[in-house]
Amino acid sequence: MRSERSQSAPLSLKLAAAAGLLFLHLPILIIFVYAFTTEEKSYQWPPPGFTAQWLAVAWNRPDVWETLKLSVQVASISTAIALVLGTLCAAAVSQTRFFGREVISLLVILPIALPGIITGIALRSAFNLAEIPFSFWTIILGHATFCVVVVYNNAVARFRRTSGSLIEASMDLGADGFQTFRYVILPNLGTALLAGGMLAFALSFDEVIVTTFTAGQQQTLPIWMLEELVRPRQRPVTNVVAMAVVLVTLLPILAAYYLTRDGDQVAGAGK
Repeated sequence: MRSERSQSAPLSLKLAAAAGLLFLHLPILIIFVYAFTTEEKSYQWPPPGFTAQWLAVAWNRPDVWETLKLSVQVASISTAIALVLGTLCAAAVSQTRFFGREVISLLVILPIALPGIITGIALRSAFNLAEIPFSFWTIILGHATFCVVVVYNNAVARFRRTSGSLIEASMDLGADGFQTFRYVILPNLGTALLAGGMLAFALSFDEVIVTTFTAGQQQTLPIWMLEELVRPRQRPVTNVVAMAVVLVTLLPILAAYYLTRDGDQVAGAGK
């Protein structure tokens, strides 16, 4: 007798799943099509023709590379900050018991639950009150607020699946705190941190709303794309850059998925 898991899904369920996937990904496919259109002033459908000239045009535009460099720098530093703070918060919440622990956990994840415009307004007001000029570092602080949440969620889930007896055994065998962290905790936590870091980088790389409130005169790549859409010429260049952004953000998301899909198989779990 076949198990329920091995039974084939009904045709109606398959069609519903296909329709849902098409609804989600068809707009992205349209972006790819418009990246090769010969029409440069409007979004005409169907495209009158196809050309690869916009790839070279986008490659040779210095403003694209400047904004790309800024976005990569911001995402990298924001992710590094999130890895440190998110891991420490996860360790404190999952490994110790203290008054107000659940409240602190809620406060940590709150920035990603709030609408981005609320976070942006709050950060801008705080920077104005503190008389902090808007710069490269204010963008990083803004992005770190939600990047920390991504790392925290991955790390705290892995901490809770890691058996506490492993840490106790390490201490009983004479290991100090650093050795326990290096040889016991970090190997179990490594893939969760890597996945959280990749997701945080992807979120930071394509963030628009919070960046708008914290960037000042600087432009990250998504902000540049938003402003380029109002220009009457060379609109396919924006779609070429959007296509590149999709590919860049897709890779870390896929990597994070494959790293965490077997996350329940943690050494010492359930012992």
